[in-house]
Amino acid sequence: MAEPFKNLINAGTVRDMASHLSRAAPEFPAKRFSALALRGLESLELKARAMQLCEALQATLPRDFAVAAGWIEAALAPAPQLADSDDRDVAARGLAGWSLWAAGEFVARQGIYHPERALQALHAITQRFTAEWALRPFVLQHPELTFVTLARWVGDPSEHVRRLVSEGTRPRLPWGLQLKTLVADPSPTLPLLRVLQDDRSDTVRRSVANHLNDIAKDHPELVAAWVREHLVDASAQRRALLRHASRTLIKRGHPATLQAWGLGKPLRGEASLKVSPRRARAGGAVQLTVVLTSGARSTQRLAVDYVLHRVVANGTLAPKVFKGWTLELPAGQTRTLLKRHSLREVTTRRLYPGRHEIELQVNGRGLARAAFHLHVP
Repeated sequence: MAEPFKNLINAGTVRDMASHLSRAAPEFPAKRFSALALRGLESLELKARAMQLCEALQATLPRDFAVAAGWIEAALAPAPQLADSDDRDVAARGLAGWSLWAAGEFVARQGIYHPERALQALHAITQRFTAEWALRPFVLQHPELTFVTLARWVGDPSEHVRRLVSEGTRPRLPWGLQLKTLVADPSPTLPLLRVLQDDRSDTVRRSVANHLNDIAKDHPELVAAWVREHLVDASAQRRALLRHASRTLIKRGHPATLQAWGLGKPLRGEASLKVSPRRARAGGAVQLTVVLTSGARSTQRLAVDYVLHRVVANGTLAPKVFKGWTLELPAGQTRTLLKRHSLREVTTRRLYPGRHEIELQVNGRGLARAAFHLHVP
């Protein structure tokens, strides 16, 4: 059985933090920190564990933020060696990994009135873990200073710092404070993304794609225009980034985005969808069989997705788009596509019994429907 996710922060994490902070500052009250950090730790989920360690830091690090930040920085593992080290080796060298979620949160809470010093600390922390959640209060409360700093960081030698520029300013970052000002107006981040979209690091480019995808949820026309502009003479790496950035808009069948990718025209021909079995059980799966027949005289580029209209708690149907296939259908030919859709319940999706429908979507247009009845024990 896989180890519970919450155990990424555990008693060993607390022990290592106490040890490294004591090494950096012998006067650090390691026993008190450990007692506070370990109190009821096993009963908490991951984020709650990180916040409890942060509160222990707040109770034991110096009230002078500059001194406290200096202790944290002195306790960090040496960043250049991390890429060549396993987790145990990193932990032996200094603070790194999940313990730094708590350290970053400490900087966000205690450093909000000392933003220049706090951003300096986050620059160091993000090279050992990530400071994407800790950066966000500074974006909201000190936007001018923060964006001036981020404009410098786009050229930082560390890919982790460059990634932070994009990831830390994502409007809708999972687990992070929502940046409502950037949800409303993402323009402050666009010059940063323009530089980073051709970054040499895959990690940085992936963050830019996710950032643009966030923006697309609120400003689809902006992202569609971005894709059209930046597809011109784009490298293979940039095309891959723009494709990933377009994923939500393609699933939604957004006309301008589909057109930018050459997927704007409706299918010329016929499409059918079959779902089996017609009666399925939670924990199992249904098989989708799609048949596309071309009636065109030339090859067609097609984005073939499907929409599951699933029963929700109040008995109504709620749609969710799933990615299917992107393909070229030659003139006069027929293609059969197969897809297995899992019906296993996950923490973010509870299953309810009843008649579920699946809609075939080709280039953003619904073409065929089929249904199955789901039994939930």
